[in-house]
Amino acid sequence: MSNVTPTHNYYLPEPAAYPVIGSVGILLLLGGFAMWFNDVAIGPWSSLAGLLVLVYMMVLWFGKVIGESEAGLYTKRVDISYRWSMSWFIFSEVMFFAGFFGALFYARLYSVPELSSIDHKLLWPDFSPLWPNAGPGAEANFTPMGAWGIPAINTLLLLTSGVTLTIAHFGLLQNKRGQLNLWLGLTILLGIVFLCFQAYEYSHAYSDLNLKLTSGIYGTTFYMLTGFHGFHVTVGTIMLIVIWFRCLKGHFKPDHHFAFEGVAWYWHFVDVVWLFLFIFVYWL
Repeated sequence: MSNVTPTHNYYLPEPAAYPVIGSVGILLLLGGFAMWFNDVAIGPWSSLAGLLVLVYMMVLWFGKVIGESEAGLYTKRVDISYRWSMSWFIFSEVMFFAGFFGALFYARLYSVPELSSIDHKLLWPDFSPLWPNAGPGAEANFTPMGAWGIPAINTLLLLTSGVTLTIAHFGLLQNKRGQLNLWLGLTILLGIVFLCFQAYEYSHAYSDLNLKLTSGIYGTTFYMLTGFHGFHVTVGTIMLIVIWFRCLKGHFKPDHHFAFEGVAWYWHFVDVVWLFLFIFVYWL
């Protein structure tokens, strides 16, 4: 049963089956992907079942945590533990993107120039070490994505969303609920518009620019970096929507609102990653 230990004044949650449910969902999801990629008929259905189980688990688990928070069960120590957990999670995400940026830099600064050296001329005599480049023997008839169209618009959208989220945060700190709800809603809208533009960009790249995952090292790094960033924007938008509904219900106080802060940290992290993407993937 849930209780607070008098000795340590630390909230102890009751035993729950959520980790087991989540493990089953991940097993169904990843197992389904493996079968799907190997043309096993049940693969797509297993993946869908795993995804639904994960969503079900998250709704129950997060709902439980929200209820505990609103009941005032969390102490200052619990709040600190959440802050450290979110900080390490974002750090792991930084390292995740650092790996892909590292692959991009290695390809541009080392691999492509090396492939045009004297030692490789016999294999690829016509290879040119210019970037963007598909690499020797890869599909090269593509047009790289320019920086000053949709990418520039998306940069403006994300930077603006960081501002609107900050204004919403100030509204929460000053207990101005109208300001909080309005500007947080605008942040969500900007995130959705960003995703719509990115979907259009991908469609344009495939149909008009012939830029695909098969377009050598440039296509691979382009879609891996922008695709995973788009996934993070999607997750961040969902998180903002949940927080927005909680704000509409009157949750959070000026001195007790780490859930809002944690989502804000994540969203600002997504903004910073996009700035690096715009500079090193689209512009340079």
